[in-house]
Formats: sequence, C-alpha cells, structure tokens
Amino acid sequence: MQQTLNPWVTRPTADEPAEETRAAAVPPAAVISTPLRGMVEPDAADRLASRSMAGAARLWVVGTHGGAGESRIADLIDSARSTDHCWPVLPSGGSPQVLLVCRADMRGLTTARNALTQWASGAAPQVDLLGLAVLADAPGKTPKALRDFTALVGGGAPRFWSLPWVDAWRHTDTTAMPAVREYQRFITDVAALATATKY
Repeated sequence: MQQTLNPWVTRPTADEPAEETRAAAVPPAAVISTPLRGMVEPDAADRLASRSMAGAARLWVVGTHGGAGESRIADLIDSARSTDHCWPVLPSGGSPQVLLVCRADMRGLTTARNALTQWASGAAPQVDLLGLAVLADAPGKTPKALRDFTALVGGGAPRFWSLPWVDAWRHTDTTAMPAVREYQRFITDVAALATATKY
C-alpha cells in the first residue's frame, strides 16, 4: 500500500520521519484539498446523490459504486459509518469528514474520478474530503494500465491509499482488522486525520 499525493504538483522535499514517529503523523494533503474554481462538474448521471444523515460519525465512508467496500472499511475504522453511495448532509449544516472508497477496476476508478470531479467542481455538498481509498478488485498483481489509471485518479484527491486484496474476506464474514501491513498503516493514517480535524 502506498499513500500517494497528486503527481502533477511539485512540493518541497522533506526528510522522512522516523518509523516510530511516523505512525502518529497526519499525512499531508495534496494541493487539491478544497474545490477548485472553474472546474466543470460531471453530468448529472455521473454524480453521487446527497442524503441527509441521522446520527453522528467521526468519519463518513462513501463508496463511489456498488461493491466498493465502503461497509467493510467503515467497520474497520472507529466511529465511522457508511453512507450507501451518497454524499452525507448533516442536519446541523456542518461539514462532515468523508473518505471516498472504490475498487481498482475500470468501473470503480471511473466512478471515483466522477466523484472527485463532482467534489472539485463544488457540485457536491460541503464536505471535508480526507481522500480516496482504492481497494484491489482481485488477488495478484494489478495490470499496469489499471495501476496508471489509479495514480491518475488518486491524483485528484487530497490523499489516496492503494490497498491490496484480502483473501480472508472472501472466505469469512469478519469485521476484524486484516493482518496486512498496508491496512494497518491506512487505518492509522485515517485515524490520525480524523483526530486532527473537527467533525
């Protein structure tokens, strides 16, 4: 798993923090961290709907398509809830923290690109978008074309995480954290982000 920032933006270099301190560090956002003026919104058919959410959550997990893995990811993160593929709207009018989730296949990445375009254009409700998590859609190595498209789509998010296939999820109905280093790092990153910002 790697967390990747926007590849088209030049940033100053910094020394990598020591491993023991890195777990507590909040991953930096890319330059694209808020909607952009002049960005063209996607067609209505390509947008995620909005839904008023009852109750509270530290983080709202939004799958960009059916089978994205939003419920699975929400189960792994403390105080997170899935939204059933909709942007959350809070009755209080606040800006909910959101994590987008998709599968690493062409359909999943295309819907994630549309959701990020919707957000960047300002056509989505006001949310604090933490980033995009891309879950592998099959075991084994991802084809290069999909890896390249993943990097391109992920570049439109404030942060993105590319997560590997978890074979245990295919055979068992469990909400336990997988013993996979990339997921443990991802959960640590997201927990640090959710703690560092208001909800």
